Amino acid sequence: MQERSPETFVIDYRAAEQLLSARDPRGAVKLLDPLVAAHPENTAVRLLRARAFFAAAQLRPAELEFQIVLEREPDNAFAHFALARTLERENRSDEAQRHFRLAAALDPRPDYVAAARFDAD
Repeated sequence: MQERSPETFVIDYRAAEQLLSARDPRGAVKLLDPLVAAHPENTAVRLLRARAFFAAAQLRPAELEFQIVLEREPDNAFAHFALARTLERENRSDEAQRHFRLAAALDPRPDYVAAARFDAD
């Protein structure tokens, strides 16, 4: 296999973002897999791959990637929110609610607060 440069990785990352925006999450995952293999510590790549898995309805891989992101960045409100949406789609509402509330506590965006349903108690 040809040696990959840092610039090539950036190009692949940006292309994966474009594929995800164009509703081709599986194509994005294919581009991101080698990036994660080469740079497993890169949280941005893992977060994008988690989003792509979620968009492709590959919920278990999405859940695992979001969890890895949160292990490294426990204050990442978006990752909590996205993990909650993933758990919700897996019919794991109680677990999802915890992450919705953490997301809203970290970032009081209206959509995070609404999903947290603080007034439901």
